[in-house]
Amino acid sequence: MGKSFSGCEIIEIAIQIEKNGIDFYNGLIEMSKHDKAKEVFKYLAQQEEEHIRIFKGIFDPKCSYEPQGAYPDEYFAYMNALASGYIFTKENKGKEIASGVKNDKEAIDLGIKFEKESILFYEGMRKIVPDKDQQLLERVINEEKEHLKKLCELKGDVPVGDTPCA
Repeated sequence: MGKSFSGCEIIEIAIQIEKNGIDFYNGLIEMSKHDKAKEVFKYLAQQEEEHIRIFKGIFDPKCSYEPQGAYPDEYFAYMNALASGYIFTKENKGKEIASGVKNDKEAIDLGIKFEKESILFYEGMRKIVPDKDQQLLERVINEEKEHLKKLCELKGDVPVGDTPCA
């Protein structure tokens, strides 16, 4: 079996996800030809920056978070499976993915996919985030859900044809 992550590593992964989100949305701002899309991508990049601040506030360099529940090994195996299948956990992937986007519709579809994956990952983090920080994590999850909603609304505003980004 592959590497299992500690609670601290899961927080670090969350920070990496957000960094890639910033790079992804900033890359889309530069490439998009649709003003409404640019506006939404800029907003989403700013929100991801705020999420990094939140996660850094939860993360203590000397931490040793353990999941709540009877089976911590199974929990970490689950989080490992989520993280290893999630492309935004790899460093510098956001910019790389954005550079390959061909049109606004594809950009929005990818954004929707990434936001859904983030929500799933952060829902899984609930067991390792200390009780005192549960509200912060809930805030991030709710904001990711709001991002998903914004992208779905944007999808309806972007012309159906292939609107080139570049």
